[in-house]
Amino acid sequence: MTTSVSAGKPVTRHFEIRRVPLRQPLEWLDRGWTDLKEIRTAGLAHGALIAILGAVLLMLGSTHLYLTAAAVTSYLLVGPVMTTGLCELARRREAKEPVGFDESLRGLTRNPDGLVHFGGVLALIAVVWFVLSAVLLQSVLNASVPSLAVALWGGAAEMSAGQLLGYVGCGAILAGMVFAVSVVSVPLIIDRHAGASDAIRASLRATAANLPAMLLWAALIVAMTALGFLTLLVGMVIVAPLLGYATWHAYRDLIG
Repeated sequence: MTTSVSAGKPVTRHFEIRRVPLRQPLEWLDRGWTDLKEIRTAGLAHGALIAILGAVLLMLGSTHLYLTAAAVTSYLLVGPVMTTGLCELARRREAKEPVGFDESLRGLTRNPDGLVHFGGVLALIAVVWFVLSAVLLQSVLNASVPSLAVALWGGAAEMSAGQLLGYVGCGAILAGMVFAVSVVSVPLIIDRHAGASDAIRASLRATAANLPAMLLWAALIVAMTALGFLTLLVGMVIVAPLLGYATWHAYRDLIG
């Protein structure tokens, strides 16, 4: 890793990117499963909190197909930030430090500025998505955005299957963008105190340098997240910490 400094400009940190084989994401899940069995309570507690957040989003979005799709998409967009405590637990286990729930929260204090800035980027993407989705529904798919009354009290779903598919497809493109900027961002921010912009650049470079493996990793994340939702979020209690720990191991393999 090298650091370049220019007068009057912020320091930019450059991180070595490693190449990994196609099947390496399966190894990350295997290591994450080992972490899950070893850490147990603290990780499952994080999984329960993440599942509760998902349940709240689904309840808010259950009145209309548009809102349900928006809730699931938003869950995927903000997901990387929710792994902070889990990445901290994996880091602490690797360093042979205590791995209780209280200790996991220290991940939030290791580099708060970087986490806040990164979270702001994801929040901005989510806001842009909600605005663009309304335009997409009304101008392209000829579907109406649910009114406030429908959002609060429910009503007839006004989206056809084709319209819903187009809507979700566009959301998937944004989710893919979020994946590319967050592959190693959170662990890099908390482990090496990287700034949000440096972490995002490293994630983009890691994705570009390992595209086949990253496509498999993205597919595994989507499949396991879908499994969590299909089990009425009960499975998310296990899926969330498993993916969080695996994210840490992805970072350890991808960043030199």
